[in-house]
Amino acid sequence: MKALRRPSTAVNALLALLIVGAGVWGWTLLRDTSETTGASASGIRTVTVSQGTVTRTVTADGAVASAATATATFTTAGTVTQISAKVGRAVAAGALLARVDPTDAQRDLALARANRDAAKASLDRAEIAATDTGTATNAVAEAEIAVDEAEAAVAGTRLLAPMAGTVVAINGSLGGSSTVSGQGTTGGFVDLVDLTKLQITAAFPESAATELKAGQTATVVWNALSGATTTGKVVAVDPTATTTNNVVTYGVTISLPTPPAGTKPGQTVSVSVVTGTVADAVMVNPAAITSTGNRRSVTTLTAAGTREVRPVTVGLAGDDASQITEGLTAGERVVIPETTVATTGNTGRGTGGFPGGGGQGGPPGGGTGGR
Repeated sequence: MKALRRPSTAVNALLALLIVGAGVWGWTLLRDTSETTGASASGIRTVTVSQGTVTRTVTADGAVASAATATATFTTAGTVTQISAKVGRAVAAGALLARVDPTDAQRDLALARANRDAAKASLDRAEIAATDTGTATNAVAEAEIAVDEAEAAVAGTRLLAPMAGTVVAINGSLGGSSTVSGQGTTGGFVDLVDLTKLQITAAFPESAATELKAGQTATVVWNALSGATTTGKVVAVDPTATTTNNVVTYGVTISLPTPPAGTKPGQTVSVSVVTGTVADAVMVNPAAITSTGNRRSVTTLTAAGTREVRPVTVGLAGDDASQITEGLTAGERVVIPETTVATTGNTGRGTGGFPGGGGQGGPPGGGTGGR
């Protein structure tokens, strides 16, 4: 009988422990749920109106390009017998890049000169005979033109660099034709770029392009060069748009006076252009501003905890703050609308940490999550 009682006692003890554990777990769960619900129901998110600099920027992807490019193309057709140019090698203006077989061109020049000499002799005979020299004079003029063209054809068998630069492409081959129309990206036999004169080309969306103009400061960050960044100026904004897949963009050219080491044409970059800045401005987190049509308003929170809806006038809408030109003073606290808190998350670029943030039920910094 004692042996039969022992398992029953053990089972009862185990059941008692399970019941106690379940009770503790249930009490803890109810306590946690109650505390979370209470904080959410009574929490008020606020930010403090501050004074400082409001900055607005627009961004786009771009690429490094040379500000000076040229293509060298043969003016005389023929078989390529020499290529002196090498990809990546710097050349001076007028340097020999390539050559075609000059035999045919030289033969044509010799014939043109002989014809010119014959025309001049005919004119001399007409003048000595005191006969009409009109026809002979015209023949000499035509022969001179033919000689000039033949001399140009001989000169055209030598391909010279039209400017100083670096060879980036050779679109022909030794033994091939000097005519390379349709080959390469430019159609030239040799392509040159000036690596000492680089710039950035970027395509900005039409909404951003309306804010761009020459002289604005741009920050350029390289995607492939770790930590590489520099500043430049907007040089030009294309007057006409480019539409690709129903997306409208405007080309923008940005100067690159001090490119970082390792910069090469074709490298991709990210470009940020400052389109507006206001110093010593009264500013507030844009999440605190409510828009109704063309009207803007905020809800202020007094020291006593009362709320007041107040109309405001917004000046420059910056990246992380909005300038308030009327309706608020620095030091006042304004409420972040509950709908803003509920719909914003922790993804994207947040405005958390706006000066003077925090408040009841919220972490220091008082900013909203994603924007």
